[in-house]
Amino acid sequence: MKPIDTIIVGGGVIGSAIAYYMSARGMKVMLLERDRVGSQATIAAAGMLAAQAEITEAGPMFDFARASRALFPQLATDLRDLTGIDIGLKRKGLLRVAVTEADVIEIQRTLDFQKTAGEQAEWLSTEQVRYKEPSISSEILGAMLVEEDSQVDAPELCSAFAQAAAVLGAQIVEFTEVKSLLFAQRRISGVMTNVGAIYSDKVIIASGTWSGSLLAQAGLTCPIYPVKGECFSVLSHVPLVQSTIYSHGCYLVPKKGGRLVVGATTTSHSYNRKVSLGGIAQLLEASKQLIPGIVDTEWEKAWCGLRPQTLDGLPYLGAHPHWKGLYVAAGHYRNGILLSAMTGNLVADWAEGKIEKNLSLESYRVDRHDNVHCEKEGVPS
Repeated sequence: MKPIDTIIVGGGVIGSAIAYYMSARGMKVMLLERDRVGSQATIAAAGMLAAQAEITEAGPMFDFARASRALFPQLATDLRDLTGIDIGLKRKGLLRVAVTEADVIEIQRTLDFQKTAGEQAEWLSTEQVRYKEPSISSEILGAMLVEEDSQVDAPELCSAFAQAAAVLGAQIVEFTEVKSLLFAQRRISGVMTNVGAIYSDKVIIASGTWSGSLLAQAGLTCPIYPVKGECFSVLSHVPLVQSTIYSHGCYLVPKKGGRLVVGATTTSHSYNRKVSLGGIAQLLEASKQLIPGIVDTEWEKAWCGLRPQTLDGLPYLGAHPHWKGLYVAAGHYRNGILLSAMTGNLVADWAEGKIEKNLSLESYRVDRHDNVHCEKEGVPS
């Protein structure tokens, strides 16, 4: 087996991004995924890069999201050059639509915040929205246009990260489940998998909703719970919209080939992967309110994913406070696609002993929700 600098546990978009950025800096990494790469939350994601539309107040998440969004234009080129995969970066802007008077007030507050933060966003009247997107209902009350928010194809992004990492020397190992962590002399020493032990003095836990049980072995409680999200897609010969459409009731994300993705329901603390008729009916009603013509499209399919949420909505990012060599990058909830690029960069900085000075990591501390309890002589392996 090739020498391994770092083991990455989890082959979703976060783990795959970390593998890519570390490999690009010359580090030898092994990514372990218990199923297929990108087969969990990533494959269900709509791929929005909604740094301004979804994050509406100042704070570390807003700064993190904008920094990550800015990386995607160059990232799309780099990944295509390495793998031939087009991640589907579509820079057609996003419309955050107001359906009620309360929406108008909330969006106007968001506009004020965006301008104060130095970002571009503008209010469009109903007529201006319909001039831009004629399929949108005349019943809406206007919308905030965010030109910089964009979207990608989430499965292609994850595949491109993983394949690019492999081209650069990473070992991508699927169908290999990490059962436990191994420790020696106050530091991580590797992992035990369903096919045996694998050793490395750096391990990064990036397995989303399933990260908590492994971290508990290191005396760390990082509450991450699943939020089930149901989606469906339809097809039309002529695309209904060019821009991503976002409202409280649903979002609509246009893809290539006349495909339109509609999402997403929100059911917390559920590992149920079944798509419910009630969830789809809820989305259909909300999407009809925004684009009445959706009823004439062709049904394609429905699916759901389990998004990893934390108690305060912020991911866990950083080193274990006591076990040297153990790191966490998990709990990105519905912003995993958006935050993947910056997360990968950040973790590569950790591995090189660098500290990112432009982001406040205090808010993402891995022990912020728990008192870490480690035995003086170490956790049994």
